[in-house]
Amino acid sequence: MQDVFEYDGKQLLYIKKWMNIDSNLKVGFTSRNGGTSKGYFSTNNFGLHVSDSYDNAIENRNKLAKILHISLEQWVSGEQVHHNSIHIVESTDVGRGARSVESSLKGIDGLITRETAILCTAFFADCVPLFFFDPVTKYIGIAHAGWKGTVGRIAEEMTNKFLELGCNKNDVLVTIGPCISCEYYEVDEYVKNRIPQELADRVLTSVSDGHYLLDLKQLNVEILVQSGIFRSNIDITNYCTFRDENLFFSHRRDNGKTGRMLGFIGYSG
Repeated sequence: MQDVFEYDGKQLLYIKKWMNIDSNLKVGFTSRNGGTSKGYFSTNNFGLHVSDSYDNAIENRNKLAKILHISLEQWVSGEQVHHNSIHIVESTDVGRGARSVESSLKGIDGLITRETAILCTAFFADCVPLFFFDPVTKYIGIAHAGWKGTVGRIAEEMTNKFLELGCNKNDVLVTIGPCISCEYYEVDEYVKNRIPQELADRVLTSVSDGHYLLDLKQLNVEILVQSGIFRSNIDITNYCTFRDENLFFSHRRDNGKTGRMLGFIGYSG
């Protein structure tokens, strides 16, 4: 069965089914391939907060900007602090986080817009990318959901914002992107105790005393459904950042010495 993310065989994975709905929509996820970075960050690192060469990371960003036909000056990213704060992106936000971490939107892990010629971006190396698209109102969004953001219900916060902006919950589509899968994501009692009991049995598997495998993808699905998103409107990738080493960086697999993939969504004007 074909994955919701279609790999171009070079460096990018696209959500083609959404792009077929709106020809101006650019949405997807980068692989670790096709860039200029070296060593631990080989080759397609997009993170400026890791110890990669700044020039290489910016060159990787500029290459993607040319492919997507949305210049780097039109990119926007949040600070990503593992919380659940959302920002509605306006034209005045362009360039925030595009060339420096310091210029990113402070305290923000989720972005929503329907402006054209703006690329909403987020960075990942095991955390869950959540992509949102309402084909009717044209609102789009992306959220960064690690375990803290997930149990902080950033998926619900994103959903609520879409509804506040006038979207009908029947129309909102969500795709859960490449992240660490449950087979490789062991957590302790501290994390377990922060998952609501009514969800814990569906997303946790005990492996030893005080240690569990956590299905972050499914936990986000459960929260989205609780928030009013139809299960039939949610797609889940089979890709795993830990397992699929040929395609992705993984913070856990690579012991923290690794690059960052970019999740992106925007209209090309």
